[in-house]
Amino acid sequence: MSVHSIISLLGFSLDDLSTDESGMLESPSIDIFKVKTYMFFLSFLFAIEEINRSSHILPNITLGLDVYNVAFIDADIIYHSLKWISGIDTMIPNYNCRKESKSVVLITGPAWTASALIGELLELYKIPQLTIGRYDPTMSSNIHLTSLYHIAPKDAYLAQAMIALILHFHWNWVGLYISEDERSIQFWYDFKAQIDKNSICAAFMEIVPISKLSASPDFKLGHYHQILKSSVNVIILYIDSDSLITLFYLIDHSLMTQKVWVMASPYHSSRIKQSILFDPFHGSLMFSHHHKEISGFRKFIHTVNPSKYPNDIYLAIFWSYFFDCSFSDSDCTILENCPLNASLEMLPYPVIDMAINEESYNLYNAVYAVAHVLHDLLLHQVEFQGLGGMKRLVHFPWKMHSFLRNIQPDHLDSNQVILDEKRKYVAEYDILNYCHFPTHFVHMLKIGMFSPFATPGHQLILHRDMIEWPLGFTETPQSLCSESCGLGFRKAHVEGKAICCFDCFLCTKNEISNETNMEQCLRCADNQYANMQRIHCIKKHVTFLSYEDTLGMILTSLSLCFSGLTVSVLGVFVKHRDTPIVKANNRTLSYILLISLTLCFLCSLLFIGHPNTATCILQQTVFGVVFTVAISTVLAKTVTVVLAFRVTSPGRRMRWLLTSRVPNFIVPFCTLIQLLFIVIWLGTSPPFIEIDIHSEYDHIIIVCNKGSVTAFYCVLGYLGCLALGSFTLAFLVRNLPDTFNEAKFLTFSMLMFCSVWVTFLPVYQSTKGKSVVATEVISILASGAGLLGCIFLPKCYVILLRSERIYSYHCRNKKHFETKMSSET
Repeated sequence: MSVHSIISLLGFSLDDLSTDESGMLESPSIDIFKVKTYMFFLSFLFAIEEINRSSHILPNITLGLDVYNVAFIDADIIYHSLKWISGIDTMIPNYNCRKESKSVVLITGPAWTASALIGELLELYKIPQLTIGRYDPTMSSNIHLTSLYHIAPKDAYLAQAMIALILHFHWNWVGLYISEDERSIQFWYDFKAQIDKNSICAAFMEIVPISKLSASPDFKLGHYHQILKSSVNVIILYIDSDSLITLFYLIDHSLMTQKVWVMASPYHSSRIKQSILFDPFHGSLMFSHHHKEISGFRKFIHTVNPSKYPNDIYLAIFWSYFFDCSFSDSDCTILENCPLNASLEMLPYPVIDMAINEESYNLYNAVYAVAHVLHDLLLHQVEFQGLGGMKRLVHFPWKMHSFLRNIQPDHLDSNQVILDEKRKYVAEYDILNYCHFPTHFVHMLKIGMFSPFATPGHQLILHRDMIEWPLGFTETPQSLCSESCGLGFRKAHVEGKAICCFDCFLCTKNEISNETNMEQCLRCADNQYANMQRIHCIKKHVTFLSYEDTLGMILTSLSLCFSGLTVSVLGVFVKHRDTPIVKANNRTLSYILLISLTLCFLCSLLFIGHPNTATCILQQTVFGVVFTVAISTVLAKTVTVVLAFRVTSPGRRMRWLLTSRVPNFIVPFCTLIQLLFIVIWLGTSPPFIEIDIHSEYDHIIIVCNKGSVTAFYCVLGYLGCLALGSFTLAFLVRNLPDTFNEAKFLTFSMLMFCSVWVTFLPVYQSTKGKSVVATEVISILASGAGLLGCIFLPKCYVILLRSERIYSYHCRNKKHFETKMSSET
């Protein structure tokens, strides 16, 4: 039994041939003759011949083929579709004039618009239609195209694949051109959702009407200037392959070499660019459906020649153009003067691509899908009619739909070929790099792959070192609206501009950014500080006014020196305790004052070193008490001077005040009052250890907090009152006649004491950290040194260097005092 069945191929445009004035066929140029489309036909022919040779598929049945060359004009597409339905060269609508050799299915593509237009017509007759173009969800969901099947897998992850590529190169500023059709609009929605999610911006998005893809100067110039004025270096193209070639033809001579074109489908051009310059699309990146190589296809291409297929007029035209053959005068299909052993394999890419491309692979699988369906129909018919009663394969077009939807992937070369929309696979993508060098060498290099089935983070595989970038880029191109904000900076969006356009600002104090393009800087912890570059947080060093610090060593040395000096003065006074200058102003009070001054100098050591609770309490307690003793002693000495002159004056009866040592009680009385303040202070809000993390940028300072600031100022205020009282009394009696009258010295000492502590207050308020402690220690040492220097150093000078004055003044004053006392008696 020998049965013949036909598969028709429709929807391709092989050429745009014209005739000269004599009516003879002109030789087509390579720009007009679409070699890529002819490669579709060769893959179609290869599949038919391979199936006819197979004993496993459709045994004793020969597949035939019809190929229709259709221009992409609506009227031409409809005309050829109706002619195919009629079955004869004359179009007769609604009539089928060919019964015995009618085609069982129609394969169209790859153009979307042509396939949709044909599909609407075939839907009336429920004739199966397979399209080899990219998957179009709008066509699949169209209730008026239920007889149309996509061979290609779904492009559900194309937008995600492009975003993965963009993110890989850290681009965030791209342009976009899409076709004016529903599928492209749907891609734009998917793509926009992805760019919004990943903070990528579209500098422009242009919908290009198919009707405008012509050589119109205005159209060409407008898009040329739009691309030039934009700062984008990466332009996304989502346009069907035929329109893509037309669009590229428009900007071919613009010399825009410094742009990276990222295409949703491979760019196939059979033109050889006769130029010493690079092709404007050199370095473009393209997404192609991942597929396997077809065994035997390269060998088949190698064997194709006009002698093998003498009825193929297009192959003869192709051969004559590239191999300089001439047509025979007797027969236009016979070539003469051709080189020996000429084959398509000798032609360089892009004229002939020996590797099967995406659409050719889909066409190959489409033929096999139809063959398997026919095989199932044959088995079904044999089951009911028996092999002996079947003379030919009888079928009705609408019966094929259930078989097409239920086709199993293990029957085919690829598991991608599932025609049922609910079970259809999603595509994986090869990433190709288009290289076109001035030497006419053109290469389509696979540089990577995107698989949606891989784990996140491993879906994109890219070999960056293999990429050939467009002319003008010596390294990976950058496409950014704003330069990335480096480490230590944060980005601030510019009002009125896209989110990818921003300014960069240095992180504020104690904040860092350790990544590029951070929205907000990260604040360092309280025990850390940011380095000068605002990149790292560094742990703060704990510090305090220690003995090892230079300032601490100086203050400690001064404290010990002043203490030693005070003890030395005390020793001098004890040694010369019977001299008039020592006895003149209450020797006991002088001893008390010197001892309290020594303690004042030594109490400053409590402020130096690592603070603890005990030292914090002792600092203020000892300071307040010993200075109160010192100032109250000065007050007592001043009162002693006043009483001495009042008692010795004629007519005075107050000698008992002096003889009963009343001034000595001033010291404990004043000290008890200060102790009362201190007890209240310690009982309500005592001093405590404070960790100061703010005073110094890179240090944590451990200091003693005063607790109650009010109590601290009360202690200082009380000392001030005592000092002011002493100063006032001493100032009033400063000019009283006496050889050893120390009122002037007391006046100067109190003046210096008040000056030191009045200066201390504003300085204390304006300093922080260790400086506060150092300020208080310096004030203690300065005020103590003032008291020591003004009161005792002049006396030591007289005792040690002018001792003869003591005895002469002593004898003279003794006579004067005895005479005065006898006269009063």
